Parts: sequence; structure tokens; C-alpha cells
Amino acid sequence: MVHASNAHELDALLADLTDPQREAVCHTDGPLLVLAGAGCGKTRVITRRAAYLARTVTQPRNVLAITFTNKAASEMYERISALGVGAEMTISTFHSLCYRLLRIHHERAGLPDDFTVFDSADQRKVIQLAIARAQLSADNWSPARLQGVISNAKNAMVTATMFANEATDWSERTIAKVYESYEMVLAEQHGVDFDDLLLKLAFLLRDDEEFRRQLERRYTHVLIDEYQDTNSAQYLIAHLITEQNKNICATGDPDQSIYGWRGADIGNILRFEEDHEQAQVVRLERNYRSTKRILAAASSVIEHNVQRKDKTLWTENDAGSKVRVLITGDADEESDFIAKELAERRERGEDLSDVAVFYRLNSLSRSVEEALLQNGVAYQVARGVEFYNRKEIKDVLAYVRLLINVHDEVSLTRIINTPTRGIGKTTIDRIIAHARANGREMFEFVFQPQLVPTLKNAAIVKVTAFAELMGNLRKVTEESPSIALERIIRETGLQASLGGESNLDADPMENINELINAAAIFEKDRPEATLIDWMAHTSLLSDVDAMDDDTGRATLMTLHAAKGLEFPVVYMIGLESGLLPFEREPGDPTYNEEEERRLCFVGMTRAKQELTLAHAKYRMVRGISERKSKSPFIDELPGSDVEIVDRTGSGADSSRCGWLDDLPHDIAQWGPGTLVKNDDWGLGRIDWIRRNGAQVHLEVTFAKGSTKTLILPFADLERVDFDEVGEGAFDF
Repeated sequence: MVHASNAHELDALLADLTDPQREAVCHTDGPLLVLAGAGCGKTRVITRRAAYLARTVTQPRNVLAITFTNKAASEMYERISALGVGAEMTISTFHSLCYRLLRIHHERAGLPDDFTVFDSADQRKVIQLAIARAQLSADNWSPARLQGVISNAKNAMVTATMFANEATDWSERTIAKVYESYEMVLAEQHGVDFDDLLLKLAFLLRDDEEFRRQLERRYTHVLIDEYQDTNSAQYLIAHLITEQNKNICATGDPDQSIYGWRGADIGNILRFEEDHEQAQVVRLERNYRSTKRILAAASSVIEHNVQRKDKTLWTENDAGSKVRVLITGDADEESDFIAKELAERRERGEDLSDVAVFYRLNSLSRSVEEALLQNGVAYQVARGVEFYNRKEIKDVLAYVRLLINVHDEVSLTRIINTPTRGIGKTTIDRIIAHARANGREMFEFVFQPQLVPTLKNAAIVKVTAFAELMGNLRKVTEESPSIALERIIRETGLQASLGGESNLDADPMENINELINAAAIFEKDRPEATLIDWMAHTSLLSDVDAMDDDTGRATLMTLHAAKGLEFPVVYMIGLESGLLPFEREPGDPTYNEEEERRLCFVGMTRAKQELTLAHAKYRMVRGISERKSKSPFIDELPGSDVEIVDRTGSGADSSRCGWLDDLPHDIAQWGPGTLVKNDDWGLGRIDWIRRNGAQVHLEVTFAKGSTKTLILPFADLERVDFDEVGEGAFDF
């Protein structure tokens, strides 16, 4: 029932709004698209609009406000409640709304009344069961990859039956079998996954007209935040519950659509006016967050995209300092520069909680974390744990600790069945119980499992195999750290087990490769260092007790995690081709340059006062230094608003003249065309050799077909005279 409100209450809602904001708030009937630029007061508009609707044309209980994160929903609820109308209003995430409705209407949706929601770890276990039921091997069919394929299918509203019908080759038909088995196991266990919450409600709304009309009567006005992030199921839900009333308000920004890799469809917001012919469009273009120069730089980058809605961001804020482009020789110099600058900020009394460091991949945080620790700078990692506390890293370090100290039962119980080798909890419990009963340690019976009377023969065989593995690896503690880690990761099966567990936001093998990089860098200046030495070094770096909790902490996070946040000072690292924009390999079918540019734009527009964009000329990849070129997004910056800070000294691209005199005698005469050899890669020929600060880099093409960029003398190369090799050795 529509009710009247006094003019004073409405004036208070509208008093501090700009004309475009007031236009969006006061629109009450029909579809509305609010194109809200970064930092343009979108949340204020949504909350005021919800309150205005509840005080003018409908009741609070008839307003539905949907957003994407629980944090955003909580903030919205608090703001609307402060306006006096939030008590009966439905303010929720998409998933929470779907769960609530499916719980009430489970019979209509074909669900049991006791259904439970399986989280990601539960899903992985179910997929493993589905793989086995489909008579496939998890060694050949990565559960993580299949989980991603099934999730993407559900986000696109493709059921198992549809997937099977649309399969065009053997691989897709095999995945379809796993998908079908997965759905069967879920049903048997009365479970649904997170994607099912959306999919099942979308199908229920589509197929049950009575339910759809019931929901439309309840929610006469629907507000959807971050509309550019909706997938097919969310789009259908929004469309169906506003089918008759047409009172849908979508807010968002195509320039901030960064979740295409997990099913979001930017076309949903771009086509809004086609879907709703009578739609009114309001543009929020005044930015309240950033300085003029930061805004100009970000706008200059995003203007290169084609898939966007025209709008011009502007601000009345100060011009501010220029956007810095930091150029360093390598990732360590990049991290050291940032860490020292943050230490200086702290000494000046600045609050480091105002500072954020963004990166495209989680693995890039390792060198930054080490540099911050070495400089005594307190930090926190958002949406995750510190590098050395990530699961895959802890698994590797547990192997190292156990090899160094066989009495470490915590590490032993962690990795005895990691990766899975058939040693179950019952077996482990029986070994521990027998050791306890005899007053001895667990490791003794791991190396002599036949002495545990409660173990079956099959368990004894598996435990013996593990013991033999650890025995064979014992000598790696005396080897160089990077070589030892390579052996541990390969021979324990960790590399094989993690090879397929990746997505665009986080990759366990990328993190493990970064661990190898850390070991390689450590041993560069310590040629006699062993794995034991490196472990002692790493243990000290991982000790966060020295951090001063009384001061603010800098925040480290991925660019995806930064969405919706803001910081006075922002550093973005790794602005290099292949990293930002991110591309796994040339021709990567998932590569989307426009989405990568939007991600860069999101990161830049988080900054309020200062912005630094950093790129390194060389970056370590699995212990090998690779030449990197700057991100094309850097070339899209406006020169007048940018300051270049080049910390490379002579630079990796400087002339060879002069600097060769400083090289060690046995290297000083090397140059393009020199023949070299390496124990692993064989005979090679130097393509170029350059100095980069304190390091010497060279690119070598090997006869076996590979080309590698290396660091001397870290590269372990030996010069070869022409008369030492036979005829035909130069045919590469």
C-alpha cells in the first residue's frame, strides 16, 4: 500500500545529493540504469533510493536490494537502517536470496527439505567420487579443472544433460559423464553447490509461473548492484522477478567488469536498454575519490576499450602529484623500493593502513612480503594468508622440515598422505596409537610399519613406499636449495597433483614456482648454501612476531580483491606483458585484453592521492630470469600526468660498450655467438649478453630447441671452444 511521507523526511534524503544522484533516487516507476563511475557515490544513491521508494510509492517489505558480497550487503543494510526504513527490507546477496527462497520452496524446486550446501572443498571430494564412478583416473582428469568446467557450465545455465547433448568431441563427452555422475552424487547426498543455488532458483522462476507471480507481488521494486558482474542465471532471476512490474534498477559500470573468467557477462549491462525499451539512464560521472591526475591517467587507459558505455569522469579534487611509473631491473629491486619507501613513510609518522600493494597473481606477493619483513614493515594479506602460510607452500615446507628433522610429527602427519597416496586416517591413527602405547615416536613405525599389528598388508605396503621415498630424499638437505626443492616437488608427486589446479586468480604451481625463485635468489650470493641454510632463512622470514601491531599495516591483495575498496596510497606491481595483461601462453584462448584493461582501471581508481605503477625488466620464473616488456597499458597513460622513476641504472637495454670491463675475467670476452653448455640443456649459443645493474643477463638458444634468459654466474654455463664440438653442432 502506498503511503505518504512528510516533506521534511524526503528533503533530508535528497539534501546533499547532486542533480544526477537526485534524478536516480527520485525515479520511482519503470526500469532505470545507473551508470556509476568509480568513486562516484554509487552506494549513497542505492541506499537513498531504497529509502525514498519505501517512503513514497511502496512499503519497505516490498523493496529488494541485491548485491554481490556479504560485506556490501551489511554496509547497505546499516546505511538504510540509519535512514529508518531498513527493518523489513530484503537486502541480500544473490546467493543468500536464492538459498532462503529454495529453503522455503524446496518442494517446488525438487529439493529434499534437508538439503545442504557443499562448499568448494566438498565439491572437490564429490568430483573425485564422480571421476571414480565414471571409471576415469584423477591423474588424467584433474578434479580442479573439472570443477571449473562444471561451475562455468552452471553459470551459463547448461545442465549435465544439455552439456552431454552439446558435446562435440571425446573430451567433452568424457567431461559430460563426470558432470552427470557429479549431479547423481550430489542428489544422493542431499547436496547442492553454490552454483546450484542460482541455477535452481532461475529454473524455478522460469518454469513455475505461480511462484514467479508470487515473488513479483512481494517485491514490487528491485535494485541490483554491480550489474556488470551478473552471469546468465543471475540475469534471468533479475529479469523474471521484474517481468510484470518493470521496476528494476540496475547500477554498475561496464568499465569495472572484471569477472568474465567466472561467468560474468558484461553484455548484461551493455544490453540493458535493449532489454528494457523504456529504460531511463542516469550517469554518475563526478568522482569524489581520486585526484585529477589519477583520474586522468585511469580514464586515458580505459578509453582504449570498445565494450563500454560512454561517460566522462571528472572531479573537483586537487590535481595531486603525478602518477609514477617505476622501472626496476627485477622483482627484488621493485619490492625493495616499495619496502624502503613504506619504511620511510612509517618514520614520518604516516599510517601504513592507508597503503595498498596490488598484483595480478598471488604468486607475485612473495618478493614484496620478504622485502617488507626485512625492512620491518608490518603488512596484512587481504583475502588470503601470507605467502609462506599458503597450503601448497606449507606442504612443501613440511617435506623440508621432515627431511631435516625426522622427529617433526606435525609435518609427518601433514604430508604422509599429501598428495594422496592411499594412506588413510585409520592407518595414521593406528600408527600413532601403537607408538603412544609403546612410548615411542610415530616416525619409528612409519619406517617399520610391519611392527604395527593392527595394520593390514595393503596399508603396510603403502606406508613402506612413503618411508622409502623419504629415505631416498634425505640427501637433498645437502644440496643447493633450488635443486633440492625441484627434487622434492617432483619426486613426492606434488607437481603432478597440482599441475591442473589453476584459475586466473590463483595458481598453486605458480606459488610453488615462486618458492623456487626465492631459493634461487637466496643461493645466488651464497654458492655454498644448502637446503638447511635456506630453511633457517625462511623460518626467520616467516616469523611475524616482530611486527608491531600498534601501528597500521600495509595491505597486500590481488587486483580482483581490491574491487570496491579505496586507499590513499596505491602501488601496482608487475605491469608487464604476460602479467598485466595476463596471458598464460601465446594464443591463450582465455585471454581477454579488454577485461585485463578493466582490471588495470579498477586498480588505478582505488587510489585517492598517490599511485605508483611498477614494472621490472627481468622477473624470475621457476629459478630462471626472463626478460619482460612493459605492459601496453603503460603506453596508454597521458604523458603530462606521469612521472618516470627509472631505478635500473645503466639499464638492461643500454649499450654493451664500456660495461664489459667490469665483468669477471672468464666472462668478459663472451658475446653474441659464443658457444656454451649446461648439464641439463646441453650445447647452446649466446644470442645477446647485457648488464642490468649488478647482474649480467644473457639469452641462450640451445641445440635441443629451447631459448632461455639467464643470469651469470647463476646460470651454471661453461664456455665451449669451437674446436671442442663436432661438425654440425652449429645447426641451430
